[in-house]
Amino acid sequence: MSDLAAPYRRTGTLDGACLCGTTRIRVDGDYVAAIGVCHCRKCRVWAGTITGYFMASPAAVQVEGPVKTYASTPFATRAFCEICGTNLWLRNNGEDDDYELVPALFKDADGFPVISEIYSDRAPAYGQLKGDHVRATQAQYEAKHPFVEGDTP
Repeated sequence: MSDLAAPYRRTGTLDGACLCGTTRIRVDGDYVAAIGVCHCRKCRVWAGTITGYFMASPAAVQVEGPVKTYASTPFATRAFCEICGTNLWLRNNGEDDDYELVPALFKDADGFPVISEIYSDRAPAYGQLKGDHVRATQAQYEAKHPFVEGDTP
């Protein structure tokens, strides 16, 4: 979890579920009560719109129900409910990597502020975000993460 997230770090419990309620996620431990938004093509195709995530430590995340995963890149996997198809999380493949959870699954996440936005120059007209938060263009983000090619489907 980044330094940008430091003021938003929390320890506690959040309960969430997919659209059909079959897959349930409990965060019981460390998480960041703030949203990072991504406008890369992969995330937008996956979600059908702009995508936001909040981070939770792997030790805090408990999942019950039928989950399918998809290796969307050589370094990350996306998960969804096997029954209704609701998107659940994006996670790098390392055992200690945080979950990037879809906030809409958790009613308590509705009040989380946006603190960062990547691929900001790729944001569609319907997804322009206002507010004072950190923004990075595709070039800026990929310069720091050269293994990422987020604007290709």
